[in-house]
Amino acid sequence: MELFIKISQFVFIISVLVILHEFGHFIPARLFKTKVEKFYLFFDAGISLLRFKVVNGVKKFSFFTKRKPEEWEEDQETTEWGIGWLPLGGYVKIAGMIDESMDKEQMKQEPKPWEFRSKPAWQRLIIMCGGVIVNFLLAWVIYSCLFVSIGETYIPINSLENGIYADENGEKLGLKTGDKIVSIDGKDVYKFRETSLDLLLGDKATVDRNGEKIKIQLTDKGKKAVLESQGINFVIPRVDATIGLVGENYKASEIGLQVDDKIVALNNEPIEFWDEFDSRIKKTGDQEVSLKVLRKNKEIEFNFKMPDSAILGLNSSTKSLQKLAITKEYSVGESIPRGLSETVNVLVKQVKQFKLIFNRTIQGYKQVKGPIGIVETMAPEWDWIYIWRFMAMFSVWLAFLNILPIPALDGGHVMFLLYEMIRGKAPSEKAMERGQIVGFIIVMTLMVLVFGNDIWNLFK
Repeated sequence: MELFIKISQFVFIISVLVILHEFGHFIPARLFKTKVEKFYLFFDAGISLLRFKVVNGVKKFSFFTKRKPEEWEEDQETTEWGIGWLPLGGYVKIAGMIDESMDKEQMKQEPKPWEFRSKPAWQRLIIMCGGVIVNFLLAWVIYSCLFVSIGETYIPINSLENGIYADENGEKLGLKTGDKIVSIDGKDVYKFRETSLDLLLGDKATVDRNGEKIKIQLTDKGKKAVLESQGINFVIPRVDATIGLVGENYKASEIGLQVDDKIVALNNEPIEFWDEFDSRIKKTGDQEVSLKVLRKNKEIEFNFKMPDSAILGLNSSTKSLQKLAITKEYSVGESIPRGLSETVNVLVKQVKQFKLIFNRTIQGYKQVKGPIGIVETMAPEWDWIYIWRFMAMFSVWLAFLNILPIPALDGGHVMFLLYEMIRGKAPSEKAMERGQIVGFIIVMTLMVLVFGNDIWNLFK
């Protein structure tokens, strides 16, 4: 059931983003009286799950077909709507446009007034930028709505009196447990939730270590280690040793440990923080353990032998962090500029992530996720707040990817159009066709990479 929910969330998000993106092309195309031959959600390589078209005023449907019925050819004016089987995107096929369909027969004929190639360059530019603009606007609207409806909850980093806990990967990055992060690349840090990504994207950090300001070089080797570990909890707030969860059918439950017990000693050595307990308990092996906890101001001692699995079944309490969290509320007027700034912030950080992907030492390309990897990161329960946040983030990501100057993507068409507008002459159809082929190869190579990563991670 959990997997079904994750897949459903992913398909829902992709469907909304694809439909709105393609409408971003469709609407200006129709406004400029350009014929749109097909509008598809998902790709219909080989077969279409559903086709719909108004033929001479009559609604026609076709299911699970390789090609449209011949009688549909009688009406060339209307758009064919459909759903493909491959949920990796979608497309609109615009008449007279050199795209991935490579319809050479159409391009050999004389340009028709309703074709894309017959329109002024500025109209074609608007048509091609429409999808990206819609994706950006969608993210802006979603973020603004979230800010006005639920506000913004975060932990101010200066409220972490005990600093951070850095695991072994965090230490490879140059951090130490107890550090208080002051700034990254000269910019002050305010919200803890942004710290992990900022550290990966930054070059230098300033920390308060035992009262002394120290500058740290954030190493590429450390970043590689963090990414290879999926970046989980390499830096988290340092919390006291209070138990927040006792797993059923684990040793902790068997011996009588309870939620809100505060661990004060392990084998007669004082314990103050959860990370101290976690690191020491892992080193005990299968020996006898003495654990002292404080329960309602009364000290209780537990003596037991560690299980063969070396897992007690405990997790730390987050109550102390919940007390530190603040929620900032926004009015409608305040949420609009805040939504825009958040959209721009997400875009800037996504652009910066490219340096991780192409860095020879970090080799971030190995961690790029495809559909399978993305599904794994989805929430196990249907969570509308999570869905809208993810949709906004992914919408910005799609806008950024689509505007890259790669032929076969929107950005490739924009590149050719800008060339035409600057030079006063369009590239030859031959050059554009070759560009589409090169772009298609690049896109397919990227697809192989992300699917390869997904499959490799599944086997791992």
